[in-house]
Amino acid sequence: MLNSAHLSRIDLNLLVLFHVVHEERHVARAAERLSLTPSAVSHGLGRLRRLLNDPLFLRTPKGVVPSARAAELAQPIADIIARAGAVIAGAEPFDALRSRRRFTIGAPDAISAVLLTHLLDALERRAPGIDIGLVQLLPEHRGQPTSQVWQHTLTALEARALDVVILPIDEVPPRFVAHKLFEEHFVVTMRKGHPFARNPSLKRFCSMGHLLVSMTGDPYGVVDLALAQQGLSRRVVLTVPSFMMALSTLAKTDLLGTLPAHMVAHCAAQFGLVSVDLPVLRRRDPVCAVATKAAVMDAGIAWLFALLREIPWDGKASVPSRRRH
Repeated sequence: MLNSAHLSRIDLNLLVLFHVVHEERHVARAAERLSLTPSAVSHGLGRLRRLLNDPLFLRTPKGVVPSARAAELAQPIADIIARAGAVIAGAEPFDALRSRRRFTIGAPDAISAVLLTHLLDALERRAPGIDIGLVQLLPEHRGQPTSQVWQHTLTALEARALDVVILPIDEVPPRFVAHKLFEEHFVVTMRKGHPFARNPSLKRFCSMGHLLVSMTGDPYGVVDLALAQQGLSRRVVLTVPSFMMALSTLAKTDLLGTLPAHMVAHCAAQFGLVSVDLPVLRRRDPVCAVATKAAVMDAGIAWLFALLREIPWDGKASVPSRRRH
């Protein structure tokens, strides 16, 4: 254990440096993130090695890997940094009604379409000076398992490039906090008067032309996987890179689209669309608000996180608030 003499030789910057190197697993990337030179990061690591009497990070051809001792220290140091951040943030109490802060929220466009109206209404009434930056999030499949397609987004959260994200995600690492907002399922969506709406069978579903939202242009999605498990397939005539583009395209064609039910319920009337149940069974996906544990120690981000939990995602409730006069 460090004695008081040792403690007097440590500053918080060394712990931040340790935390970032542990996350990046690369000295140069850590240096860029910290706005330092690689030599300054190496010098700081040298000081920590002497203080802790451990190599901490071992060089490899691709970067560095933590020693066993560094792996043990990673979470306690992250907690110290989070607590220090909370102390600093607490120096100026957060008052939503008077705040002039700007928060950055990340979400896929299908979620943003449902979120925006309710969020802006809530902010107008409860926090009229707060501004929002909305970032569109895209999954990175690249052959990765479903559990890993949002890893780049979690990294952006830790780098504080985003304050809060809203994702279809089952589990997050323990350094994050997640709250389920709703469960999403998919519906078959089409223009009004489409013949499929009158007789929505699985056989007809497979025989018709489909539109698929695909960021990479790959004409194979989760519905195709479910069909293949039954020895069936469909023809994907068109892929588009966003759900909002899908809505406008479906309104003007005879294509079928399998889209998130909450977004369709929110936007169908605007685009002249109707929907029916998907004739292939799929589990519902949890959609969660996610932030780092360090971030929610900031009273402002904690307030925003709580506000997102109050959003009426099903359209049946209102965010409780006091209307301005």
